Amino acid sequence: MNKAIKYTAGIFLSIALISSCTKMDLNSSTKLTGTLIIDPFYYTKESFGTNIDFSNLNNYANQGRPAYITTDNAGANAITDAKATLGRVLFYDKNLSINNTISCGSCHKQSFAFSDTSLVSDGVVGGVTVRHSMRLINARFANEVKFFWNERAASLEIQTTMPIQDHAEMGFSGLNGRGNIDTLLLKLSGINYYKEIFKKVYGDTVVTEPRIQESLAQFVRSIQSFDSKYDAGRAQVNNDRDPFPNFTPAENIGKNLYLTPPVFDGTGNRIAGGIGCNGCHRAPEFDIDPNTRNNGIVGIIGSFAIEINNTRAPSLRDLVKADGTINSRMMHTGQFTSLEAVLGHYNTIPQINGNSNLDPRLRADGVVNKLNMTSAEISQVVAFMKTLGGTNVYVDKKWSNPFLVQ
Repeated sequence: MNKAIKYTAGIFLSIALISSCTKMDLNSSTKLTGTLIIDPFYYTKESFGTNIDFSNLNNYANQGRPAYITTDNAGANAITDAKATLGRVLFYDKNLSINNTISCGSCHKQSFAFSDTSLVSDGVVGGVTVRHSMRLINARFANEVKFFWNERAASLEIQTTMPIQDHAEMGFSGLNGRGNIDTLLLKLSGINYYKEIFKKVYGDTVVTEPRIQESLAQFVRSIQSFDSKYDAGRAQVNNDRDPFPNFTPAENIGKNLYLTPPVFDGTGNRIAGGIGCNGCHRAPEFDIDPNTRNNGIVGIIGSFAIEINNTRAPSLRDLVKADGTINSRMMHTGQFTSLEAVLGHYNTIPQINGNSNLDPRLRADGVVNKLNMTSAEISQVVAFMKTLGGTNVYVDKKWSNPFLVQ
């Protein structure tokens, strides 16, 4: 009698196991070979398909770059393929917002050089950003390591979780009944694909803020662009001041105007030289000089007040696409929508009461400098600026949204 019961029970158990395994086989390549073996990336494949494949990771760590690019601010957080892959998932995951509606990629769109065409970017529950969203091209190759327009983040790592904790942007502020960063960590810990990915990347499933910061920073630093017309020309010469053989006459003249410092008379009027952009936005990285102060743009979006401590700027690379199309509005106020308008600002910088932080390179002896560019010079500088746009950064899948459905 006992043998019969055991035999019957065994049959039912076997049927149940085989049935269960058959269902899992259809979805996750799970198989029964004496022991039940579950695919360790079942939920990762379910959410990302082949976009995330830990057996064949995208190359983030060993991308090529030109020999003339020598700056690298990665420091102790050297890029690895695995952590940058985790960073990619985090960058595009709307679960990082309080109501699952906003990700980093919502404000930093690949198709616009990881910027936003809107004046301000949408946040959670009707919130919006205070400033225009900054482009994220070549962050790794900047001398300035502080982040945000006003440099309030001491490093990219610190910056990555600040929008998450901003009440208007992604909402984990701990204010008005909302959860804080610990609430987010608990939330992510309960998501199955993070259990799998953190286990693969870190050896365990523990989700911490430093790990999120480390991985997000690696992904952002991996975003690079060195396939512009400028790069093709720079590779053929010894230095930036040599004429580029692939440039038009106007582009070479514009380059020289960009690189050459201006000469002013005693009243602040330019009488010789170039326009000196390179003093603050240095070739070949075209990143901002860390010692730069403000550029005369001191407005606040939606206010008549001023703020004078916005001194950070992204690289000027991919300010425009290779076809010359502007990627997004310019300045922290987003007030300029053309390169001509930007140069117009520098041509005659307004004297604003209360702006005690104007960069010294834009003034002399208390007088705001006037570049007095001609229309021809403006056209030539614009022609040069348009050579800084690449192509691959907009289409490379390793920087794209990996989610199958969101």
